[in-house]
Amino acid sequence: MTVLPPPPGPDPDAAARRALQEHRNLATGLLVAMALLTLATYRMPPGLFTDILQASAKAGFVGGVADWFAVTALFRHPLGLPIPHTAIIPNQKERLGRALGRFVAGHVFTREDVARFLQQIDLPGIVRRFLADPATRRPAAEAMAAMLPRFLRTLEDGRARHVLARLAPRLLGGPGAGRLVSQALGKLVEGGKHQDVFSFILGSLKATLTSREGALKRAIEDRVAEQGGKLVGWAIGAAVAHKVIGTINAELARMEPDSSEMRAAFDEWVRREISRIETDPARATEIGATIRGVVAHETIRVWLADVWHRLRDIIETDVTRQDGHTVAFIEGALANLGTMIEHDPDVRARLQAAAGSVAGTLLPAAQVQLATFIGDVVARWDAETVTDKLELRVGRDLQYVRINGTIVGFLVGGTVYVVLHALFGSVSF
Repeated sequence: MTVLPPPPGPDPDAAARRALQEHRNLATGLLVAMALLTLATYRMPPGLFTDILQASAKAGFVGGVADWFAVTALFRHPLGLPIPHTAIIPNQKERLGRALGRFVAGHVFTREDVARFLQQIDLPGIVRRFLADPATRRPAAEAMAAMLPRFLRTLEDGRARHVLARLAPRLLGGPGAGRLVSQALGKLVEGGKHQDVFSFILGSLKATLTSREGALKRAIEDRVAEQGGKLVGWAIGAAVAHKVIGTINAELARMEPDSSEMRAAFDEWVRREISRIETDPARATEIGATIRGVVAHETIRVWLADVWHRLRDIIETDVTRQDGHTVAFIEGALANLGTMIEHDPDVRARLQAAAGSVAGTLLPAAQVQLATFIGDVVARWDAETVTDKLELRVGRDLQYVRINGTIVGFLVGGTVYVVLHALFGSVSF
């Protein structure tokens, strides 16, 4: 059984093809009209009017033929004759493609035009709308999460630890560290959580004292004996140790109630420290330096390396889960970024400037690649396809060239004849 190929679909260029044919018929009809008018003048009564009309018709016919030849020579050989320098587009499409690529890359995609275009399109607004729409934000977060394992695997562990060890002190101990600490303390105070921290510290101290009470008593007894002698230590060392530990436990017990003076003093100290950090740049800098020193310690560096390994393993496992937290975290970060872009003019300005800077940096290489790409694409096109596509796009305007050439030739021919006749009398034209 013979399988017939599917019928061809509708021609997407049908309307352009009809318009081109209509204009071509008009130009050709006008050319034929000039030829018929020329012949008709030879049957008209002799006279000045006939001579002017004949000269005009001849010039219009010649102008129309010349323009028909020029237009046709762009796309094919006129009358199928292999006349040199005709069928220019199909024969020179590779060279024309390279020239087109260089023109577009060098004169269309210039630094100034690209910068102007980026300003006109409101890139921050586009990014904001993209991030504000869950239908686009979620797939973007999923795609970024899917890339994380491959990205993490490309990082050599030693280099990653080195970078993390260098960045952590700068990020955590930078100029904004004091501000972050004050904000964190402020959140604790607002929710009353700082008292929970105080309770945790008291509980830890009491548990430590309870577990180490025997060792502490012996240490106090030894200290008393060291200062007062063995006899004094034997006589009152145990009593002093018992008194000291009892006093400490009593003081800790006084701090436990919510209304204790120590808790009130602690609350006042925290609030005063928050205000000091926010208003005193020196205090904020001091806190940042302290954090930076702690983070830069070798023990913390070892801990950060372990954190890196654990974080990488957790992320690689989490991104494979349907209910993983990585995608939700990235989606939330993207949503926050969209909110920042919407409400912070400085963020929008920085984003716009960053886009312009990146475009300016990449533009020289992009121009070369664009010129090569356009030249290669045009070179791969079939000559007949190239001719057909270009003729459909510009052929209608070129038919106006034929029409104008015929009309202008008609008018110029008549004018020249009249001028020559006025200067020299009867002339042959």
